[in-house]
Amino acid sequence: MRVLTAGFFFAFLTGMYCNSFAQTKPSTIQGKVLIENNQPADAATAVLLAAADSSVLKSNMVNKNGQFEFQGLQPDSYLVLISKIGYVKVYAGPYKVTAGQKITANDIVLKLSDNQLKEVKVVARKPYIEVKPGKIVLSVQNSILAEGNSAFDILRQSPGVRVNSNETLSINGRQAALITIDGKPTNLTGDDLTSLLRSMQSSTIDQVEMISSPSAKYDASGGGIINIILKKGKNLGTNGTVTAMAGYGKYYKSTAGIVFNNRTSKLNIFGNYTYDNNKGTRTITTNRNITYNETLSNYDVDYNNIQKTTNHNFKIGADYTINPKQTIGFLVSGIIRSDDFTKHNDLYISNQHQLDSVIRARSNLDRGSNYLNYNINYNAVLDKSGRSISVDGNYSTYTRHSNEFITNSFFTPAGNTYRDDLELENLSPSDIHIWTSKVDFVNPLNKTSRLETGIKYNNTRSNNNLIFGPKINNIYEADPNFSNRFLYTEAVSAGYINYVNKIGKWDITAGVRAENTHATGKSWGLNERVPMINTNNYFNLFPQLQISYEADKKNIIGIGYNRGIHRPLYEDINPFLYYTDLYDYRAGNPQLKPEYTNTIQISHTYNQTFSTELYYTVTNNAYDFPVYQQNDSTKVNITLRKNFGQIFVYGASFYAPVQFTRWWSASFNLDAIYVRYKAYAQNGDFDRGKQDIIFGSTQNFTITGTLLGEISGRYETPTIYGINELKASYSVNAGISKQILDKRATVKLALNDVFNTDRGRNHASYQNIDLSEVNKRDTRIVRLNFTYRFGKSTIKSANKRNTGNDDERRRTGN
Repeated sequence: MRVLTAGFFFAFLTGMYCNSFAQTKPSTIQGKVLIENNQPADAATAVLLAAADSSVLKSNMVNKNGQFEFQGLQPDSYLVLISKIGYVKVYAGPYKVTAGQKITANDIVLKLSDNQLKEVKVVARKPYIEVKPGKIVLSVQNSILAEGNSAFDILRQSPGVRVNSNETLSINGRQAALITIDGKPTNLTGDDLTSLLRSMQSSTIDQVEMISSPSAKYDASGGGIINIILKKGKNLGTNGTVTAMAGYGKYYKSTAGIVFNNRTSKLNIFGNYTYDNNKGTRTITTNRNITYNETLSNYDVDYNNIQKTTNHNFKIGADYTINPKQTIGFLVSGIIRSDDFTKHNDLYISNQHQLDSVIRARSNLDRGSNYLNYNINYNAVLDKSGRSISVDGNYSTYTRHSNEFITNSFFTPAGNTYRDDLELENLSPSDIHIWTSKVDFVNPLNKTSRLETGIKYNNTRSNNNLIFGPKINNIYEADPNFSNRFLYTEAVSAGYINYVNKIGKWDITAGVRAENTHATGKSWGLNERVPMINTNNYFNLFPQLQISYEADKKNIIGIGYNRGIHRPLYEDINPFLYYTDLYDYRAGNPQLKPEYTNTIQISHTYNQTFSTELYYTVTNNAYDFPVYQQNDSTKVNITLRKNFGQIFVYGASFYAPVQFTRWWSASFNLDAIYVRYKAYAQNGDFDRGKQDIIFGSTQNFTITGTLLGEISGRYETPTIYGINELKASYSVNAGISKQILDKRATVKLALNDVFNTDRGRNHASYQNIDLSEVNKRDTRIVRLNFTYRFGKSTIKSANKRNTGNDDERRRTGN
């Protein structure tokens, strides 16, 4: 830590005394406005808007020749609004501006209006999916089908995202992606992370960034980063959105919420609240066949779960502008979640295909969790050259109670009981605390280059208890083979340095991140005073390089490399058993080490719309999929993870938006990989590979000026996940939206998974085990969503400040 701190301090002092100039060369958007007979539209007004949220940035009068021009623009995406009394307003764009670029828009022709209050004519509808250098951006509010869904549901349908049987999200077939919210890691894993994402509703989400090749200033995630950006108003005055949703699958669902913002020239107060009530089902059918001494045993499981969930999701924060160069802010956010599970688990045991017995388990699980996050941040521009600093402090807590009571009943093939019921108690409370602090500094070296440096410290403390045992004489007694306490602490100290430069048509970002990790796991068995201790300390360097070349105005070619790490889940290193049923358990492996990934990417972008990418990834020390250990005498199966070997991924992705007609547009995305799993020699002779192709498309229809339609589909070919063979999966979604109440309100009707085909199917053969499974959730859901926007959406926005670290500030939500 001292070395990292000293390195940052040296870089900071060096930057403070470097000769500096403007950070980037400004850009320009210009164009011409015409009326009937191609005459110049004098006395018209041209307004520059931010494409991300339509906030007003600049306003100019069109000159007598009908010309307008906006100068001094930073790289971003913009819209232009043209208005003139007696004519229909026109939106043009979006225009994606790079540093130093001068864009001349196509001539904009105004049409006479019979009524000045007629609807606005939209020339370009902003797409749901945008491909930018090194990342894909989803603008959630621009999708009819995203309305009413959770963050998890949105992500699992996103381009290039894959979901395995454990509901882990990955990008381009790599390891699990790092999930961040407003640029801040959640530090949650496994079921806790999935629950958090299922608790976040689309009404609170502005954008989602999927960053496949993060720079050195990001956490060194080998699986890339999925960053969820929450809504936050940017206009002066008071405005906001009220939403309500009613849905039905197998059960009713409902959501209601509000997003609000009040901004003055000095103070911005913002927040949101969402209440979600959801009831759904999940069924899993598993067939496990075991061959031992030429005897076949069958263990077939029918699992059915009805889950009722309520969520309270809230955020409140404020930013105060001390002066034009300094801002301080705070944020408090949280999710309070309650789950009630009713589980039915029927286990059919057969020998040589003859039914021997049936075990029926009935259980009720009461689970509740509270996730709270506190943040304070400070941003400052240090001088006229654009030198800037940002300081961020974060504290998060996650507490969970989980109380399950299980009754196992035992039957003969004739339906008679052959032993007394076995009642079990399964309690697993959890308490996690996370402290994070970081400092980032940006130092422009000259007009085209800058140096970025920073340090970060993250400390996690996870305290987990497991109390499991049978009821004996009406009292539950903890079983020492299953009950334990696991305390895991992890401290990661990090520092980075990035060099960014634009040399003619070349853009270069080169950097390295250093991370030192100290992790300790302590596990106490039942009534044990001395814990089992496992310590893991390691230091790593993670280089990153991104180079792009603008061959001409329409073609950009890029190449990149980065190295990353994926650390084990807390539960994967706890050496005790977790109960699934009487013949199936999970176990942790305290010897599990991190995975390391190296990725090379080559990309091509045509006309800022069509995108192609080739990539190669190799993962060492891979533990990405579970393996099975079978006790042949007891027929008990234990699932665990270990560092089995390497994973190789060869991939190509393609994205193309197409405007077929003025009323019909579409986007197509194709992600094709070949994945190969190869075991280290000591782990046996395992070497297999297979292709995995995902094709997705979204069709958008402008039926009238206020009525829109959308259809999307996704298909994934059969593939493999370690020892598991995954069957093909596919789904289709459809929806319409209608603007009402002078366009302040929108009604959307959507049907997810129209044909009810969205399910997971897999088959695995390993040693003497043959296993198949079908996993189905309640996915065919119809939703009616109502959104009302209040306040003035066209109020002049606050002055936009170029602090030299706008991208980082956007990622931190400021």
